[in-house]
Parts: sequence; structure tokens; C-alpha cells
Amino acid sequence: MIWNDKNVLVTGGAGFIGSHLVKRLLDLGSHVSIADDFSRGRRKNIEPFLDEIQLHTLDLTKPENCIKATKGIDYVFHLAASVGGIHYIKKENVGGSTPSLLMNTNMMEASRINDVERFLFTSSACVYREKTSELNRFKEEDAYPANPHTTYGWAKLMGEIQCKSYYLDYGIKSSVVRIFNAYGENENLDPRWSHVIPSTIRKTILYPKEELKIFGDGTQERAFLYVKDCVEGLILSMEKIEDAEPINLGSEELVSINELTKKIITLSGKEIKIENDLSAPPGTHKYCADTTKMKKVLGWSPQTPLSEGLRRTYNWALGELSVGQ
Repeated sequence: MIWNDKNVLVTGGAGFIGSHLVKRLLDLGSHVSIADDFSRGRRKNIEPFLDEIQLHTLDLTKPENCIKATKGIDYVFHLAASVGGIHYIKKENVGGSTPSLLMNTNMMEASRINDVERFLFTSSACVYREKTSELNRFKEEDAYPANPHTTYGWAKLMGEIQCKSYYLDYGIKSSVVRIFNAYGENENLDPRWSHVIPSTIRKTILYPKEELKIFGDGTQERAFLYVKDCVEGLILSMEKIEDAEPINLGSEELVSINELTKKIITLSGKEIKIENDLSAPPGTHKYCADTTKMKKVLGWSPQTPLSEGLRRTYNWALGELSVGQ
């Protein structure tokens, strides 16, 4: 698949994963456009290459904006969504679904109208529900019968179905990627939105001004995917999958939240007492991606060990938060 001189749109391109994806596409020689309303994305994330891209500051819940953004576009990476950490998606029911459902529908229909050649939809591990109290190593088929914990997960599943429908009815070559626990530089550090790694890093850097509390008892287990590995997986998925069959994108390097927290504290060099918030939603207890299909179809697996990814992310966050210290 040729990327050089292709017109590529990244929705949510000023966000966490999107900004890294935009940088990688520019390195591949693509002409990149971003569609973002900056409700979550940051101009700072794209400032290093702002002169190299076309920026559409648009609300993608409006169909006419999606048609405008996709005009003349060859490939679409649809990352824009209403999302946050577990504390956000557990309480936001309408907010966790309606904007995403509108954006997904509008973007796929706009891609049909403007004859987009390829479309990638970013789904999530939130489409799964645990089936055991032991480790859940989710295979793609485990998403059905469907029973996500949150409206966010339901919106992602509906987006997958829509993506498959547009492939079957209109022949738009489509990829569906279920991302598991991506982390890294440019992730949101705001405690209202942040996921476990940026949240813990923020609390560690600001300690003792902020307490270091973790959700649940800390025995929850996860496998985290470094953002630059995630980007490579997205690009390979666009290249190698066109029938909208979903694929997991994740790591199998498991760690408990307690172990993760200790790794981050070690990076800080501080003596910190960990506290547990047992009233907070802990999320799925133990899970990771079954990466069998990913390895077979993409011929690839993540390359960045958790220790290295955490080091890079911590150093980035240190620079981000230094002004406030």
C-alpha cells in the first residue's frame, strides 16, 4: 500500500493517539488533514507540524462538516470519539454514546459520498465483558453475544457494525481495530479524563500536593500498548485489512495496577505511600488482548517494553507539569 502523496484524514488528529499517527503519516510522505473540535485534542500536540497539515476545526456530529473534511481524501483514520477514563465512561451514558454514534454515522456516510478508498475505525477493548474472575485473554469472537459494561462500549460495537455494513453495501475497504490500553506522550493528564497511567504519573509527579490513590485494590491486571506501537499497528491494519473484520491491537506484557504504580514511583525516586480508593470503579478485573489474529494478519507485534514506554511517558509528563510545580 502506497502512502506517499496520498491524501489522508485523521479525525481526532490533535488528540493523544491521533497526533502521533499524524506525525508518522507525514514521515511516510502523505498529505495529512486533521478534523478536530479541540474538545479533547490540544493544539500543542500538533504545533511541531502545524505548517505541514491541513487543519479542519469542525464538529463531526454535523453531517455537512464530515462531507467537507472528507472531500478529496483517499484514506480516513476515524479516531474521534467521546472518551475518558473508567470514572468518566462509567457515569456518562448519553455523553459516552450519542456524540460517537453521530460522528461514526456521519463519517462513514461522508466517506461514501466522497468516494474514500479506505476507512479505518478505531474500536476498543471496552466492547468486551469479562467471562471469568481469572485472566480474560479476549479473542475477537468474545465480543458476542454483546454485553459491554458502558454506553461507550456499545457505541464502539455499533460503529463496527456500521463499518462492516458500508463495506458490504458500498465496497469501502475498511479496517476495524480494537485498541487495548494505549498510553504514552500527549495523553490527557487532566484528572477529569485521564486513564490509569497518565493519572498515576500525574499524582506521582505532584506528590505530596496530590495524594496517590489508585482505583480498587490494585490487583487488577492489564497489558498496556505504547502509543508509537499502536500507531504502527493502525497503519498495518489499514494496509492489510479491507473487509471490516475486527482485530485486537494490544500487548501481552501483563502487569497489576499495584506493580504498575510501583514502577512509576521508582521512576520518580520518591518515597510514596500508595492508598486505595475502594469506592471507585476498578474496571474489568484482569484482561488483555489475545493477539493471535493480530500476529497472523499483520505479521507484527509491539516492540516497546513497558519499562521503556513508562520512562518516556514519565519524562514527557514531567515537562508538561513542571510549570505547575
